[in-house]
Amino acid sequence: MNKIKKQLIAAAVLVAGFALAFLSYVLLAPDDRKTGLDVQPAAEALPVRDSSHRLTEPARSELTVVEFLDFECEACGAYYPVVERLREEYGDRVTFVARYFPMPGHRNGELAARTAEAAARQGKFEEMYSKLFTTQKEWGESQDWKQDVFRGYAKQLGLDMERFDADLADPRVAGRVQDDQRDGLGLDVQGTPTFFVDGAKIQPPGSYEEFKQLIEERLAAS
Repeated sequence: MNKIKKQLIAAAVLVAGFALAFLSYVLLAPDDRKTGLDVQPAAEALPVRDSSHRLTEPARSELTVVEFLDFECEACGAYYPVVERLREEYGDRVTFVARYFPMPGHRNGELAARTAEAAARQGKFEEMYSKLFTTQKEWGESQDWKQDVFRGYAKQLGLDMERFDADLADPRVAGRVQDDQRDGLGLDVQGTPTFFVDGAKIQPPGSYEEFKQLIEERLAAS
């Protein structure tokens, strides 16, 4: 009975997460709403570039799924285990790409993105990506500056801390985050998470099953 109860609670949490994601998308989606970002849209925006961070890249990719995300966004946090499950299932056929789109309403969203990018400079993007999402409840939605917390994560991942600190403060790292934001704005990304499947923006799926069905349909048609 306890096992069933735990499963029901877990399902309820996931449903609530997707509901939050959908509500966030609806509130931010209309064209007359502004993101508040201090960057301009890219003149020739692309969903994915050669420099984009690929979480999986099979030798022969049949499909590409791109997520514009904010590490502090609760809706992105709710999608994280879904994306991980899809990666595990389709990683040999589908390329999964993560792109930065920190929203101005999140105190530590941009800092988290720079943290991930600084880790990427030491070959640890995926590890920091996972760390930030799995610990989101510990630091997200806080009005306190969490740089010390993120430095702790960098230490746990075994990063060279002198280099990490230098990269975190490097304007080129901030510029790399802004490059993703510019592409997002140019592609009419209004909130997070926003997904593109083979270059086409989609409505965020309401469940893992819906996302899986969409991928199956696209793979069958390719």
